[in-house]
Amino acid sequence: MKPILAVGLGEILWDVLPHARLLGGAPANFAYQVNALGGAGVPVSRVGNDDLGREALSLLVLRGLNIDGVSLDPEHPTGTVDARVDEHGVAAYVFPDDVAWDFLALDHAALTLAANADAVCFGSLAQRAEVSRRAIHRFLAVAEKALKVFDINLRQHFYTPEILIASLKAAHVLKLNDEELGIVRRLFSLPEGEQPALRALMERYGLDLAVLTRGGAGSLIVSTDAVSDLPGEPVDVVDTIGAGDAFTAALVLGYLKGHPLDDINRHAARVAAHVCGQPGAMPEMPDELKVL
Repeated sequence: MKPILAVGLGEILWDVLPHARLLGGAPANFAYQVNALGGAGVPVSRVGNDDLGREALSLLVLRGLNIDGVSLDPEHPTGTVDARVDEHGVAAYVFPDDVAWDFLALDHAALTLAANADAVCFGSLAQRAEVSRRAIHRFLAVAEKALKVFDINLRQHFYTPEILIASLKAAHVLKLNDEELGIVRRLFSLPEGEQPALRALMERYGLDLAVLTRGGAGSLIVSTDAVSDLPGEPVDVVDTIGAGDAFTAALVLGYLKGHPLDDINRHAARVAAHVCGQPGAMPEMPDELKVL
């Protein structure tokens, strides 16, 4: 059988920390994890025609990813995120504007990926600019046969109710964390309680699945006719970078293979725990965690 083709659609960027620079962006992390778990994960994004962009492409290739869907921008720089720490030791993350992924363009290679994709995962951050927002929704429209997963990924002020509503209408699956659920509950006047809030969103926007991650407190998956609510996996956390994206990758592969909700939830939690126990968002994946 052909591996499941799952596209991570949106931003590729460098996380610039005080003592390190790491390649990331939720769509790139998702694509890597799909690939690592036995699928065919492909990022669709845009980087600058600069040193950081060329380094990003080389690193993606080194990690086994197809980069046909990553275009080069001759005018705008590769995206970065600056981590800054205030006098109280609290970190804040600053996303510079007008970077390459704000100007996502869909060439023939990207549109071919859309037409052939089995799944597409997208978020709200890459929709902060009108150019990329239009490109993302065009991609979703072309990806007619794909499972569309809205991994909401709220960042700073880079979202509006209108962006969230359009994305929910385009999606089959919503995935968010407990902090994001609180924000979405206030924006959409959702009922109290996790399951009632998720079911309200499912009914309002015709979703097939809603997924809530709570870090060490476990994860909840709600479908139209079933619920899976499991505790977290024990792990000695090194860092949590990319853990949510790894959960989403395992979720997509298990769901498309028709696995039961509890099996999907348990496996996705194990994959996320593995990533938490390793440095960075793109560690190697042991064979026993790959999706059969």
